Amino acid sequence: QVQLVESGGGLVQPGGSLSLSCVVSGSASNGYHMSWYRQPPGMQRGLVAVITRDSITNYIDAVSGRFTISRDDAKNSIYLQMSNLKPEDTAVYYCHIERSDVWGLGTQVTVSS
Repeated sequence: QVQLVESGGGLVQPGGSLSLSCVVSGSASNGYHMSWYRQPPGMQRGLVAVITRDSITNYIDAVSGRFTISRDDAKNSIYLQMSNLKPEDTAVYYCHIERSDVWGLGTQVTVSS
């Protein structure tokens, strides 16, 4: 059974940075297109960034230029480097295998002074 475990969330001041990690277990990550989603308080879960098996990336406009998605298939992991964080980035961040129903449990990111 494939499982995803996120880590790296926390509390950060506006303008700060955080790096999230997602480890894939039960299968090799190199066969998957992977993504990060987020769910702000009281809102629906939405896509943040995608990385294909060939490491082609795509971002929503709200994070483009501030967030970087990457992968290290040797470590069965994907990452989300977040910089210049804003209060509106506050959310639970989820790792996801595209075209599947596999999700991690999420990690909380809170941006507040």
